[in-house]
Amino acid sequence: MLQREDVLLVDGYNIIGAWPELAALKQQKLEDARDRLLDMLSDYQSYAGLTVIVVFDAFRVPGLGAQYRHRRLKVVFTREKETADECIERLVGEWISVRRHVYVATSDQVEQHVAFGRGALRMPAPELRLKVRQSRAEIQATIKRDPAPKRNPLDAVVSEDIQRRLEQMRRGGSGSFDGDK
Repeated sequence: MLQREDVLLVDGYNIIGAWPELAALKQQKLEDARDRLLDMLSDYQSYAGLTVIVVFDAFRVPGLGAQYRHRRLKVVFTREKETADECIERLVGEWISVRRHVYVATSDQVEQHVAFGRGALRMPAPELRLKVRQSRAEIQATIKRDPAPKRNPLDAVVSEDIQRRLEQMRRGGSGSFDGDK
């Protein structure tokens, strides 16, 4: 049976405020903290095999809200007069199913309880930070441990003459095989 990807819903501004490195960055420029969070979560999403949706509160911003992709992340800015908590609660209802776990990452205790009551699993900001940092460390360890890939994996299976002709063709020259007939 196909297993659907688990879903991680992230309260973006809550996480920025809860992670020291992002809170410090926010003091200088909020957009930089947002971008850094999205980069970190994008890497984590690829490593963990989750669908990650990051919700940012645009409660006082007029309009219908916005959605876009950052790499494979889905980023949501809430609609006018909709809080991030309300958006996350709505998304939990849309994503919950018996073959998928939905996690809500926030340190807002009330939001954790509401999400849990709707069937989602809670993930406090420090736990998400730990998971993101561990995944980054494991990726770095893998990169250091594994040898660099061969420059040309065809070396062992293709003769030097064929390799030379292919290289000529790659460079735009005549490395054709027509004269071999």
